Amino acid sequence: MTQYLADAHHAAKTTAPGADWWRDAVIYQVYPRSFADGNGDGMGDLPGIRSRLPYLRELGVDAVWLSPFYASPQADAGYDVADYRAIDPMFGTLLDADALIRDAHELGLRIIVDLVPNHSSDAHEWFRRALQEGPGSAPRERYHFRPGKGDDGELPPNDWESIFGGPAWTRTENPDGTPGDWYLHLFAPEQPDFNWEHPAVADEFRSILRFWLDMGVDGFRIDVAHGLVKAEGLPDLGGSDQLKLLGNDVMPFFDQDGVHEIYRSWRTILDEYPGDRIAVAEAWTPTVERTANYVRPDELHQAFNFQYLGTHWDAPELRRVIDQSLDAMRPVGAPATWVLSNHDVTRHATRFAGPPAGTQIREAGDRELGLRRARAATLLMLALPGSAYVYQGEELGLPDVTDLPDEVRQDPAFGRTEGQDGFRDGCRVPIPWTAKGPSYGFGEGGSWLPQPDSWAALSVEAQTGDPESTLELYRSALAARREHPALGAGDAVEWLDAPEGVLAFRREGGFVCTVNTTGEAVRIPAAGRVLLANSAVRITDGEAVLPADTTVWWAV
Repeated sequence: MTQYLADAHHAAKTTAPGADWWRDAVIYQVYPRSFADGNGDGMGDLPGIRSRLPYLRELGVDAVWLSPFYASPQADAGYDVADYRAIDPMFGTLLDADALIRDAHELGLRIIVDLVPNHSSDAHEWFRRALQEGPGSAPRERYHFRPGKGDDGELPPNDWESIFGGPAWTRTENPDGTPGDWYLHLFAPEQPDFNWEHPAVADEFRSILRFWLDMGVDGFRIDVAHGLVKAEGLPDLGGSDQLKLLGNDVMPFFDQDGVHEIYRSWRTILDEYPGDRIAVAEAWTPTVERTANYVRPDELHQAFNFQYLGTHWDAPELRRVIDQSLDAMRPVGAPATWVLSNHDVTRHATRFAGPPAGTQIREAGDRELGLRRARAATLLMLALPGSAYVYQGEELGLPDVTDLPDEVRQDPAFGRTEGQDGFRDGCRVPIPWTAKGPSYGFGEGGSWLPQPDSWAALSVEAQTGDPESTLELYRSALAARREHPALGAGDAVEWLDAPEGVLAFRREGGFVCTVNTTGEAVRIPAAGRVLLANSAVRITDGEAVLPADTTVWWAV
């Protein structure tokens, strides 16, 4: 049995002007392909998202982040952009985007859109012209074209490897049919990297920012924010299997100091617009201290906390990462961010279903254990100071779909012998809305990835009104977070003494959170009145029994 705050309600915050709304916001990530299908073609779209905005308002989030919906050949699910000012027809039109933004604002929700500045699609007009006009042409200067090594230029210009596997270089063919220069792509060959040393690139993206700000968006999530600037001369890294170094070292193509000048220029644009517009960095860095560089007062507003996302369900490790995160953000005056799942990693209900094994898991594990830990981890995340991110479907307790047939997978890294794990499709399966009907209410035309039969019981319809459901736990937690003055705001926690395997901390304003990360029940002194818990908590004579993998919120 789950215990809830008795007077919790589901009213969302409004978008009325208020300074620094983003410091304690709960931001919901929508993956447009997989959220809701408005036209019945099996693919999610903007009209589908628009129709479900009231659900997000009732859930109680503050803002909605939309993964890319731009015109794209879809070589990497929209992260290969051909036109940054157009909507891909599979998702709708600019009029649909305008209507979605307007409806969201009327419901008190803010809209954050993805921006992909590290690379374009190879179908982008600039890149097509670069190939057509050949070596030495002006369009080529906007990308990284280089002659190859070897007697006939048959070898890549350096030893960099693609994140998706294989060399980070592809050789071109000259207009006359002869072998030509090579171009850099840190991801798929269809995603050539921009050369941010060229002023036209910086000018173009400042214009793109203004285009979407004028449309009314409230901010941007910046894809590969750490990758825009490459080390001078594009030096060899030395050695293979470079993917293992990511997140551990500053690479010649990632986290170069020159990126910060770009974001300082972007901040001046954001500050020109009313309504507290923001930018959020997807920046994979070796340390949270280097992540903090992206959110200095004159740069971006938030940065994803990937160190926290990768933390195991372990009390000492969680405490260490929480402390490091808060300590790193405090000197720059930025809020910490907390996230458990997204479109690139295995859902945490599956990651926590077995022994620690990283952020990409191919085994289903113990479903009951994974869900119990995921629910407890969510309450811990929402009790911490700063901003929290929720990935679509995690509020339903969805697991990763680990048994998708190979023939339906669409991750561009799938099938490559090396590089990034190609199993991201498992967290991108369309979410269920109803217990019956085509694709469980996702749309009338099926779904682009198959949904498990078990998802009927996990649908929004099946969970709504069930006090034991994960959906109602999220709704209650978000309502309590908005109402309790100690939650969200601030930049510190006060750790309390607790048994081994248990975390306990106090927040200013009369709030205590206790977390039992062990597999056994634990007895502790009751800290006050139970506000919320993911499992039933027994209290007798001032002593509380916390079941295994349980988080409790206390009013003190």
